[in-house]
Amino acid sequence: MANTYTQIHIQFVFAVKYRNGLIHSSFKDELYQYITGIIKANNHKMLAINGMSDHIHILIGMRPTQSISELMQIIKANSSKWINEKKFLKVKFEWQEGYGAFSYSKSHVQNVINYIQNQEERHKTKSFQEEYLEFLEAFEVDYDERYIFKEPI
Repeated sequence: MANTYTQIHIQFVFAVKYRNGLIHSSFKDELYQYITGIIKANNHKMLAINGMSDHIHILIGMRPTQSISELMQIIKANSSKWINEKKFLKVKFEWQEGYGAFSYSKSHVQNVINYIQNQEERHKTKSFQEEYLEFLEAFEVDYDERYIFKEPI
C-alpha cells in the first residue's frame, strides 16, 4: 500500500506526584492549552482534555509514528518544566511516575469526550484512586495494588 491509514483513539490518565492537588484553577486552562500544543506539535489530534487538581485526562487521535511512552514522556517532562518555569506554585511541580493509556473504537469517542468534560461532576462522589482502579478493572489490566499509587516517603 502506498499510504498508511489508521484510526487510533487513546485516553491518557495521569496524576500529580502523590496526587497532590496542585493544578489550580488559576492556571489550569493555560496548562491544558500548553499540553494541547505539545500534542499538536507531535502530529496527534487533541479530542478532549480536562481533569481535577490532582490528575488529568486526555483523549487524542494518535498517529502511529510515535510510541505512547515517548509521547507521555514529552508531555509530562515539558508540562512540569513549564509549570515550574512559570512559577505558578511555591513548591516544585512533578507528575507521578506512570500513566494509564486506554484505547477506544470510534463509536465510543463521543462518550469518552463527555466523560472527560464532566470530571468535576464525577469527582463529587468518586476519588481519583477509585476512578483509576475502575479503569484498570474495566479494561482488564493486570495490576498490583501495592504499586499503583506512589506514596510520599
